[in-house]
Amino acid sequence: MKYIADFHLHSSYSRATSKNLNLDTLSEGAKIKGLDILGTGDWTHPLWLKELKEKLEPVDDTGIFSYNGIHFTLAVEVATLYYFENKYRHIHHNIHVSSFDIVDQINDIFSKFGNLSADGRPILKLSSAEMVERLMGIDKKILIYPNHAWTPWRAVFGKMGGFNSLEECYQDQLKNIFALETGLSSDPEMNWRLSKLDDITLLSNSDAHSANPWRIGREANVFDFKKLSYDEIFDTIKKKDNKRFLYTIEVDPNYGKYHFSGHRDCNISLGPKDAIKLNNKCPKCGKKLTMGVLQRVEELADREEGYVPKNHIPFKSLLPLYEVISFVTGVSALYSKKVIAEQDKLIGHFESEMNVLLDAGKEELLKVTNDKIADAIIKVREGKVKFEAGYDGVYGKPVFDGVIKKKTFIDQKSLSDFKGSVV
Repeated sequence: MKYIADFHLHSSYSRATSKNLNLDTLSEGAKIKGLDILGTGDWTHPLWLKELKEKLEPVDDTGIFSYNGIHFTLAVEVATLYYFENKYRHIHHNIHVSSFDIVDQINDIFSKFGNLSADGRPILKLSSAEMVERLMGIDKKILIYPNHAWTPWRAVFGKMGGFNSLEECYQDQLKNIFALETGLSSDPEMNWRLSKLDDITLLSNSDAHSANPWRIGREANVFDFKKLSYDEIFDTIKKKDNKRFLYTIEVDPNYGKYHFSGHRDCNISLGPKDAIKLNNKCPKCGKKLTMGVLQRVEELADREEGYVPKNHIPFKSLLPLYEVISFVTGVSALYSKKVIAEQDKLIGHFESEMNVLLDAGKEELLKVTNDKIADAIIKVREGKVKFEAGYDGVYGKPVFDGVIKKKTFIDQKSLSDFKGSVV
C-alpha cells in the first residue's frame, strides 16, 4: 500500500509557527494535501507532549499512532549548539522514536542540556556525536538524521556553522546515521554529486510552520508497505530500500530560499561562478554574500553534475498548487481568496492536492479549471517550468511564461563596475 509521509513539521509551541498548529489542523491539512503519515514534531516540549499523549491512539503494537484518520510517527527536530575546532556549530537533527516511553527517557536526558519549555525545537548544548551516542544508549532503533542539510545556517553542511562531511559532524557515531534531509534548496541530484552520500538515504520533508497546503507536504516521501509500522519505516530507511521507498517529492531547488548566493538587502542574486568572480562579496555594498546551497555543493562535490548512483531513490519535482495558481494568475497575495477558491475547487474535485499535482490528466483538469491553470499544473509535473532562483532568505519564483533575465560579467575589473543582479 502506498503511503505519503512528511516527517518534519512543527506545532504552535515552536517559534515562528502558526498559533493554530495542533492535531486537528495538522490532520485536516494532511487530508487536504493527500498525506498519510505525519511526524508529530516538538515532542520535547512538555505541553505539546501532554497533548500528544492524551489524543494520539496507538495502532496496535506498530509504533505508529493515529488521530482523525491520519497516521503519526513520534518525530522531533532538535538543535545541537557547541564549539568545535575554533568554530561554533549549530546543527539541526530529526529524531524518530517508536514509543512515548522512549520519548520520556530522551527528554530526561535533553533537559540537562537545554530548556525544553522554551521552544518546540530546543537548543541543546552538546555535540552532535554525543547526542547520538546518548540516544543509542536508550534504543538502537532511534532514527536520527540531519535536517535541511545544506542551508547556510543550522545545517550539517551549512557554510556558517556546519561541517564539510558527515564524518566531521557525527565522528564515531556516523555508523548510526542512515539518512539526510535534502531541504528545499537542494534536491537528490545535487546530493548525488557527493560520493560519500551514496549509502545515505535522502529524505524530503516540508519543515512546515503551518498546516496550509502550500506548506505542509510541499516536500514528502512515498513508500510502499505491506503493513505500516515504525520498524518498517526504520528498516526501509536504514537499508535504503528502493523497492519500499518509491520516490521523494521535491520542489525545484531554485524555489528554496537559499539556492543561489546573494545579498537580500541589495537585491543581489548570483550563481556560483559569478559569486566566485566577485570573491563572494556583494557588488553593491561590498558585504559578504550569503553563500547559496548550489555554490556550497560545488565546493564539496567530487562528481560532475548529472551523475546518478546505481542504488538511487527517484524523485519527482512539484510545486504547491496555491503557488501554481498564484503565479499563473498574477495574484501575489499569500492568502488571496480568489486563489484559495480555485485551489479548493480543484482539491475538492480530485479529493487531495497530491491527486491534482501527481495524477490528474489535462482533460480532467479542464473540467474543473481553465486552460492556463491546467497547462501550468502539467508543466510543473513534467519539469518544464523555469525559476528565478531563491537567495539569502528570499523564495524563488516560477516563471511559466517569458524569459528569465540574466546579466553576465564581461572583463569585470572592480565591484563598482557591476550595476545589477544576476538571477
